[in-house]
Amino acid sequence: MSESAPTTRARLPLRRNLVEGVACALGAGLLWGLVFVVPLMLPDYPPAMLSFGRYLSFGVIALLLAWTDRPRLQSLRRQDWRTAFELALVGNILYYLFLSAAIQLADAPLPTMLIGTLPIVIAIAANFSAEALPWRRLLPSLLVIAAGIALVNSHEMALLDERRSTQDYFLGTAFALAAVFAWTWYPLRNSRWLQQRPALASGTWAIAQGLATLPLALIGMAAAGLYFHWNGGFDFPLGAHPGRYIGLMLTLGFCASWLGTLLWNRASRLLPAALVGQLIVFETLAAFAYAFLWRTALPGSTALLGIALLVSGVILGVRAFRAT
Repeated sequence: MSESAPTTRARLPLRRNLVEGVACALGAGLLWGLVFVVPLMLPDYPPAMLSFGRYLSFGVIALLLAWTDRPRLQSLRRQDWRTAFELALVGNILYYLFLSAAIQLADAPLPTMLIGTLPIVIAIAANFSAEALPWRRLLPSLLVIAAGIALVNSHEMALLDERRSTQDYFLGTAFALAAVFAWTWYPLRNSRWLQQRPALASGTWAIAQGLATLPLALIGMAAAGLYFHWNGGFDFPLGAHPGRYIGLMLTLGFCASWLGTLLWNRASRLLPAALVGQLIVFETLAAFAYAFLWRTALPGSTALLGIALLVSGVILGVRAFRAT
């Protein structure tokens, strides 16, 4: 059986791999959830500064960590670096540019709702590409997660800004769908590459993606600097709260980008892509929890029911993939 094209039945995880893989996906989700609460802590900072600041930090941290992992990095092939660059461009830079543009055009609720469909979209795309599980066993968990996503986002959708034009909503929706496409492609491509390269360590691959992200983030930050120089609107490069900005960007770069990517790489190696896709709901749950903590508010009954359904959907998904 070829390692580069694993069959679906062979990819069903052993119980130990299942537990470890779900734990890694949970850790990645808890760390990625920070990305959604940091903008609340820096409300005066444009999305581009948050995105490029995060990935510039990720790249610098990866550059420092690369010194300790030189032998493994030197063993990477040209195709490994090309794939790392593709993943960095699509899954990091383009994804956040699309998402930022969508939020600026259509406000947060609509893009958030569309991004919230990622666990469903990724799981379906993964199962179509590899059919890791019969559809009759996969669909129940997807339907429960879909219901949870609808309930969790129902309150946000009620806040749509009627003052925005139809054109803004149309363009915002298009950018949000582009973001969904980008981050549907990323975990599938990442998981497939890790399966083809079983000797590639998760930490080394996370550092490689960080190194590939660094030049892209530098270019983006330079472009943002030129834009704000000519158009104003922001005190480039550190804004009104430089200490808070630097601290939060370093936190995102280390926790959400490097450590989150490392844990996600490990989960992608241990679990089928269709299951890993569903486990992105951990990011949604973490984002809601952090936002409620920051606002010192409690979720309403509808949101609580949606959260319960999301957790139930994850449990159903894990049980469906559990080796028998």
